[in-house]
Amino acid sequence: MSTTSYGINDTLSNKLWAKKLNVEALKQTYFGKFMGEASSNMIQLKTDFEKSAGDELTIGLRVQLKGDGTTEGQTLQGNEEALSTYSDKFKINELAHAVRVRNKNTIDAQRVPFNLRSESKDGLNDWFSDRFDTCMANHLAGNTLVVDPRFTGNNAITAPTNIYRGGGATDDATINGDNTKTFKLGIIDALVERAGVASPLVRPIMVGGEKKFVMFLHDYQVTDLRTDAGAGQWLDIQKAALAGGIGSKSPIYTGALGEYNNVVLHKWNRLPMGISNAGVQQTSTRRAVFCGAQAAAVGFGKEFSKGSHFKWVEELFDYERELGVSAQTVWGIKKSVFNGNDFAALVATTYAVAH
Repeated sequence: MSTTSYGINDTLSNKLWAKKLNVEALKQTYFGKFMGEASSNMIQLKTDFEKSAGDELTIGLRVQLKGDGTTEGQTLQGNEEALSTYSDKFKINELAHAVRVRNKNTIDAQRVPFNLRSESKDGLNDWFSDRFDTCMANHLAGNTLVVDPRFTGNNAITAPTNIYRGGGATDDATINGDNTKTFKLGIIDALVERAGVASPLVRPIMVGGEKKFVMFLHDYQVTDLRTDAGAGQWLDIQKAALAGGIGSKSPIYTGALGEYNNVVLHKWNRLPMGISNAGVQQTSTRRAVFCGAQAAAVGFGKEFSKGSHFKWVEELFDYERELGVSAQTVWGIKKSVFNGNDFAALVATTYAVAH
């Protein structure tokens, strides 16, 4: 009786591992719940690279309609409103990583109660999801000190064009030296106001027929907000998110801290420190990010195999005593920018330190 087996670097086995990595890495990312192909999503997933050749894509950014419309007795023809769309470009390139472990039937593999091959896959899964999140946080917060394409998602990071600093400050360095400029509820109100008068207007994310925005706060900022809001007010904020999450079943409520003024609040420890006008990192600050629809775009190259944007390769070394495992993808990520202005991402720099 013959038995079919799949050994190291078997084509079918590699495709299976690659497909699992494709699903799990994206699912594990923090920003995955805010991503979708429609322009109504906070992060728009572009699939154009998967269908045609090229490493650069021009994307359309849709502006909210502002026309008056018509009513009884008025002619609709001739009163149409042109659909306003802007454009931005972003690139994709390679990102790869590998691990090397002792192979099965070695004393090293014998000593541990787990499968080193499986652990390699899990390790790469964690690594890719962490890197994707880091790149996204760098872009949305405008962390221009990062220039390495491995940490910028293969696109240059631009400084925020709509940034809030308390007390009329114009430099993150000022906030860094003022421990009274912590995160407060009023900052959310100020950003909602700015989003409503920005040009182009920041489009909200539609959730169950209601207009919502999403805001990300660093852990330090969350502690400051809880202190500022007070126990009763913070409880009301949490109740609002719970009610919204149950009613809409929208993923933007998954893991949310709360909701205030139609802004769903999330905690995100990837958010970077502020940067002074002189280009120096400000270690006592963090940048919170307020987002509407199409705040950023992400895209992957053509699939390596059906259902997977990842390539999985295994190699043996040292007379099959060592196993090398690598994973590779072609991807890009970028904050949406039109004519030098951020399209749907606003930043708030606050004083934020460990408590």
